[in-house]
Amino acid sequence: MKRILSVAFVLLITAVVAQAGTIHGKVTGAKGQSVVYIDAIAGKTFPAPAQHAAMDQKGLMFVPHILVVLKGTTVDFKNEDSVEHNVFWPSISGNKSLGHNMGTWPTGQQRSFKFDTTGIVPLLCNVHPDMYGYIIVSPTPYYATTDKTGAFTIANVPNGAYSVTAWNERDKMRTHTVQVTVNGDVTATIPLK
Repeated sequence: MKRILSVAFVLLITAVVAQAGTIHGKVTGAKGQSVVYIDAIAGKTFPAPAQHAAMDQKGLMFVPHILVVLKGTTVDFKNEDSVEHNVFWPSISGNKSLGHNMGTWPTGQQRSFKFDTTGIVPLLCNVHPDMYGYIIVSPTPYYATTDKTGAFTIANVPNGAYSVTAWNERDKMRTHTVQVTVNGDVTATIPLK
């Protein structure tokens, strides 16, 4: 019986993987790191991860400078500097009613926030006006950050047609349509200028 269940499980996993493809691409016309994500997968919802993400405050910077999380993720904001920090965002994707101020706290402490709204979250510090960073809250777990050349890979994408959004802190967001096929690799170039 155990052997039959094991074989059935392997066949199920093989069937699921066989229904997926990979998006390879490049974001062009932008300097620095960009974020690319699939906007939606029809009929699918994605549970929030149990594990928290971390946005550190270290060396008078937000580290990492850009953090991508799935909608519903809790982010721990840690102060690893020897000075107090404040974390706030004036809006999420321009919606000022979603702005929030987490307050100011000393070294060694952290505060957490659950991001239930998708979009671009520009992070600032009231104590150190030169500090800024970003959290990108993705609607799906299918996202990637680009390397220095703009290249990205999003693996295990179910087959179908999707809108893929690219974002860069210096440029506007752009959306590109891709068609992922069974066991197929798709190449997409997303110009930001």
